[in-house]
Amino acid sequence: MSVPQYSASFSFFSFQFPSCLFLFFIIIVAATSSSPCLANVVTNNGTRRHRQLSVDYYAKTCPSLEQLVGSVTTQQFKESPVSGPATINLFFHDCFVEGCDGSILIASKQGSKELAEKDAEVNRELRVEGFETVRKAKEAVERKCPGVVSCADILAIAARDYVHLAGGPYYQVKKGRWDGMISMASRVEPNIPHANDTVDQLIKLFNTKGLTIQDMVALSGAHSIGFAHCKHFVTRLYNYKGKGQPDPNVDPKLLNALRMYCPNYGGNMDIVAPFDATTPFVFDQAYYVNLQKKMGLLASDQALVLDPRTKPFVQEFANDKNKFFQAFAAAIDRLSLVGVKRGKKHGEKRRDCSMHS
Repeated sequence: MSVPQYSASFSFFSFQFPSCLFLFFIIIVAATSSSPCLANVVTNNGTRRHRQLSVDYYAKTCPSLEQLVGSVTTQQFKESPVSGPATINLFFHDCFVEGCDGSILIASKQGSKELAEKDAEVNRELRVEGFETVRKAKEAVERKCPGVVSCADILAIAARDYVHLAGGPYYQVKKGRWDGMISMASRVEPNIPHANDTVDQLIKLFNTKGLTIQDMVALSGAHSIGFAHCKHFVTRLYNYKGKGQPDPNVDPKLLNALRMYCPNYGGNMDIVAPFDATTPFVFDQAYYVNLQKKMGLLASDQALVLDPRTKPFVQEFANDKNKFFQAFAAAIDRLSLVGVKRGKKHGEKRRDCSMHS
């Protein structure tokens, strides 16, 4: 698959490692990068509600749903490939808090004391292209099937489309979610792991949310595409664990490259680096190969190859792309069923994804 190019609104800085590995840095103007971590939230009654979702949920009420969303994602991917990681990341962040219910799409009400999820500090780095994808897809669906399809389902389908468009696996998306009626910024931070979390912390978090260690490592493979701001990894470059030295588990060439654009103090806050330095725009297993070469961008990424509980999965996925794709498809399917809302008692069907009905 050819590597897509970003639009002219981005400036590239690149150089070549002796090993022919490329690392791209981008200064983003009036937009921000993907945030760094994956997680999710499970509700106590999530399992019961899962059974009410199905691949053909809209077979009679909106049979052209997949094609309608697909027409938007295909066009967006051509015009602005960053829409891919932006929307996948948006989907993860939606499922992290309140479950996969579109609550991340709600805009804060002016003058409200409680901000909506999207305005939580950690979510302010979510790129506008993800929201735009859902908005455009929702408009297309509403013209054909008004008042039928939830924003939550559209987001889940769009995320799948982008995984596949970027070279990743195609998997069936179960549908039937309703849009959540709660969107509170205060509920975000406790449910999002951090760039410097240990494997112990990550496993504990994912276990409490109903996902296995293998699921966690597979979902981390979404970092095959996407970017993170310097602030999420700068301590690894200069003062790892407060010892005044760089993280010894950073490849020296990568360390020098990152230091060029991410100074210890006073750097440009808009500069980002790709999670995957070798094929940053292609959804593949290179992320895991890079971890074995000490080329993980975040401490929480690199930690996966250092811990005996997660290392076997990193090795397996690095050696076999098909196994990674199978594990990722299974894991994101389980993630997509977390905390879904069903029926008017628990949810709504929003015509405008940014506003409650």
